[in-house]
Amino acid sequence: MTLVTVIPGDGIGPEVVESARRLVDASGASIEWELRQAGAEVFKQGLPTGVPQETIDSIARSRVVLKGPLETPVGYGEKSANVTLRKLFETYANIRPAREFPGVVTPYSGRGIDLVVVRENVEDLYAGIEHMQTPGVAQCLKVISRKGCEKIVRLAFEFARAEGRRSVACATKANIMKLTEGLLKRTFEEIAPEYPDIESWHVIVDNCAHQLVKRPEQFDVIVTTNMNGDILSDLTSALVGGLGFAPSANLGSGVAIFEAVHGSAPKYAGKNTINPTAMIGAAIMMLRHLQMFEQASAIENALLVTLEQGTLTRDVVGDEGAASTTAFTDAIIANLGRTSSAWPAREYRPLKLPEVSSEPALVHPSTRRVAGVDVFVEWDGTPDQLGSAMERLVETTPVELRLVDNRGTKVYPPTGTPTDCVDAWRCRFLMRDASSELSDSDLLALLSRLADGHRFTHIEKLHEFDGAMAYTKAQGEE
Repeated sequence: MTLVTVIPGDGIGPEVVESARRLVDASGASIEWELRQAGAEVFKQGLPTGVPQETIDSIARSRVVLKGPLETPVGYGEKSANVTLRKLFETYANIRPAREFPGVVTPYSGRGIDLVVVRENVEDLYAGIEHMQTPGVAQCLKVISRKGCEKIVRLAFEFARAEGRRSVACATKANIMKLTEGLLKRTFEEIAPEYPDIESWHVIVDNCAHQLVKRPEQFDVIVTTNMNGDILSDLTSALVGGLGFAPSANLGSGVAIFEAVHGSAPKYAGKNTINPTAMIGAAIMMLRHLQMFEQASAIENALLVTLEQGTLTRDVVGDEGAASTTAFTDAIIANLGRTSSAWPAREYRPLKLPEVSSEPALVHPSTRRVAGVDVFVEWDGTPDQLGSAMERLVETTPVELRLVDNRGTKVYPPTGTPTDCVDAWRCRFLMRDASSELSDSDLLALLSRLADGHRFTHIEKLHEFDGAMAYTKAQGEE
């Protein structure tokens, strides 16, 4: 027997999870379920994470989770319990397939949509590192690592191989965010040649969204950063019928969490009307992860036959003639062992998880230099006043003021263009001698001078690695 932690979840969660469990058991899969809790009820007990220790211990034992949707109540609790689980167990990859289903009519019916979004799952803006720079200006740090990029890129290619897919597209906003989104693009282009059997190509993410609406059948696997993937994968689920048909897997090196993409929908809880297909799909993905391919294919084929027969839930056909959650599940169980000639299940091979070094630093430059510093300042005057003050402040120091910008646009020295400024400014200081380096003592002396008359919020050192700038220029900076 294979141990699996099952978390029923909130709202409609227990109903759809029970549907999936019934099908897994009926398929003959040798699963021992260990029931644990997380989410709203745990928050109400006063645990701010929403995930009790006994649940964490169960997952540490089983390494596999089938999880219903979890609610993050408003007004109590802290972090999302979903995010807590992903972070605690470093499930760095989110896999979301979108495939056309029989009987589920959409504007794209008949076009053969069958694609997968592979989303980085723990970095990017979803690291949740935010600060108020001033009382009226907020910032969020977009954290992208070479290690995170390599893990998700390799997983995307390995996933394509496991499913016999032909291509992997990398979707980024590297034309604007050249260091963060650009790191994924560069990593993808370095690793792609190791998979000569799979076509690889890069697409700007907004064009990717455009192309998904215009011609979705051109895509096979899309690998992308966390926020891009969150948005694109919701788009792809809409192409095939909605979130009721959207399963997902959260994969890490040691733990895998399988869940429906949809939420807890509390207004439908207990009514026996919800579509369990997304959770059933998650259970199918779980069985394949456990290499129970025969049982997974049996459930998938039975699901396809059931939909083909016209047994559909309320979200597809409305209230008239809709199958209840339990009746829909009963119909699938009755169809176990049957296959559809028109809607074949895909053949699968074991997924090889990528092996990436656990060392914190994967990139080791031969040379490095601190060329200067960006100091972020709160200021309620004009850019000319701030710029002049900063120039006077550093007159006798090793650094000179290169520019002042406001929300990324150069405003000093004056450009002659109008900029509607806020009270958060960036002052860029560079070494006067381009061959020397800014020392920490020089930096502390600069900040000490600056602090006498100005309020600074944070700083960023301006690095050069192997002689190349490791920072971007402001709009308008030469």
